[in-house]
Amino acid sequence: MEEISDLISQFQTESEKNQLQLVPQLVARGESGLEVLMNFLHSRQSEPVNLVMGKAYQALLQTDNPKVQEFLKTYFPTGVVPLKSERNIDYQPLQQLLAKQDFLGADVLTLQKLCEIAGEAAIKRKWLYFTEAENLPKTDLSTLDQLWLIYSEGKFGFSVQRQIWLSLGQDFAQLWYKIGWKSGNNWTRYPKDFTWDLTAPKGHLPLSNQLRGVRVIASIFAHPVWSTDSN
Repeated sequence: MEEISDLISQFQTESEKNQLQLVPQLVARGESGLEVLMNFLHSRQSEPVNLVMGKAYQALLQTDNPKVQEFLKTYFPTGVVPLKSERNIDYQPLQQLLAKQDFLGADVLTLQKLCEIAGEAAIKRKWLYFTEAENLPKTDLSTLDQLWLIYSEGKFGFSVQRQIWLSLGQDFAQLWYKIGWKSGNNWTRYPKDFTWDLTAPKGHLPLSNQLRGVRVIASIFAHPVWSTDSN
């Protein structure tokens, strides 16, 4: 069994991909491993959030260690992803669902939040028109995407789906198969046949935008948020 000092050394120097794999090993070491993860998060508080920070936060959140819970409450009371909104939308409940990997609950709430951003008419009908999707504020769409991306180890999110779509020559018919929304001639049945964990195909979630056809997701993929660095 590796010494804790070796694990710490690896965690500090390895690539992001390898760091993600080391997080569960550090948790398995108990108090000393949890201390490493807390120090890691604390030292990066002012830095842009990345996948390892999301994984470390998730791992700490799942422990029943009082010291760890006090640390999270003090330094990351809402989570590690900044919850920016131009419409004063509260994304904390979504952050908590995703941090706990309740992807079904998070998907339902994501659609609710998209409707909240779009306004009263969308809230009432409980789904978006493609014209509403076109006009979503960049800040809010970026926040939603970041939440899905960070708490799925980079596997889920609108930007992930969009990258796959671009790699397929913007062919939606191919995209549905690639991300597991269609098999043979059959659409994946909601919710029971979707995969609500990280064993799902890359880009599998969120899916609520797709249930009303292609126009909404096409509007999201064409949104100006993806062509600018200023979120």
